[in-house]
Amino acid sequence: MNNQLPQLILGDVIVPVPVIQGGMGVGVSRSRLAGAVAKEGGIGVISTAQIGYDEENFEKNPAECNRRAIIKHIAQAKEIAGGNGLVGVNIMVALKHYRQHIETAVEAGADVIICGAGLPADLPGIAQNYAREHGKKIPKLMPIVSSARAAGIILKMWDHHYHTVPDCIIVEGPMAGGHLGFQESVLENIENIDFDAILCGVIDSKKPYEEKYTKKIPVAAAGGIFDRQDIDHVLSLGADAVQIASRFVVTKECDASDAYKRAYIEAGKGNIQIVKSPVGMPGRAVRNAFIRQVEQHKQEITGCYQCLEKCNPKEVPYCITQALIHAVKGELEQGLIFCGENVSRIHEMTTVPELMRELTQG
Repeated sequence: MNNQLPQLILGDVIVPVPVIQGGMGVGVSRSRLAGAVAKEGGIGVISTAQIGYDEENFEKNPAECNRRAIIKHIAQAKEIAGGNGLVGVNIMVALKHYRQHIETAVEAGADVIICGAGLPADLPGIAQNYAREHGKKIPKLMPIVSSARAAGIILKMWDHHYHTVPDCIIVEGPMAGGHLGFQESVLENIENIDFDAILCGVIDSKKPYEEKYTKKIPVAAAGGIFDRQDIDHVLSLGADAVQIASRFVVTKECDASDAYKRAYIEAGKGNIQIVKSPVGMPGRAVRNAFIRQVEQHKQEITGCYQCLEKCNPKEVPYCITQALIHAVKGELEQGLIFCGENVSRIHEMTTVPELMRELTQG
């Protein structure tokens, strides 16, 4: 019996291992983690959300620091990967500098651009136009959706406006970490959400476009994928790959602090909760002192890092950039620690090579 996972085929590119490491900001997945995953034959993903938080002058000019850091971390990740796998970026649609991040990623030679936290209706236009005008390679473009309806909207819009289709569609279920594409009331009863049905609905929705373009559109399942058994299950439903994030946090190569990683290891089932993010979406996080403080009173916001398009510092309960920077640095009492639903199943540190072996060897 052959227990090897199938390769992920993205048009003219073959990815040896069909595992996409989920993008995690602020600073949790940068070049060290993404490079290590790509080196093992998967798709390593850098989150561009406030990626330049530790660059000089970040407080004064976050946009320029982020642009500089995107270029730097893509180059460093590719060097670590040594020509293996793919190096991509995750760019939130909700970012104020969404377009600039896409163009910078194209400029820096990202192999993949993944966009979620909103519908990336204009992603092909931005990426393709910039690539053609500047003589750059067009990255593989992957939208994140949480329903067949959202997938249908993107397929229809990309087809109509840009005469193209996604290189892969990532279907993120309700057990994912960070910002979620589900209503808060729905997330309180996730056992009532049939992710298998959502996944199959997306797979069905892309079939007419595969026929039109005579091109396979792979689908990756995300959100709560924990082990090889989960991978085998979604592949049996017709998925071509998986996206996994939380499990990569507790690896030696992850870019977060050791304290952040310990928070994952020590998290119990009872202290994972849905929080309201200033981005306007619910998110899943570890319940800690910071969350308890925010529940009691609004935090004072003295400056703005220009991160989210629809954030008004006068109205939001806390600055999400500041909270995530505190967390990644290990200042956990003041930090927001995003995580997936299955974080309580993580009990020990590992390495990227060990985790990739566990996930791929049947």
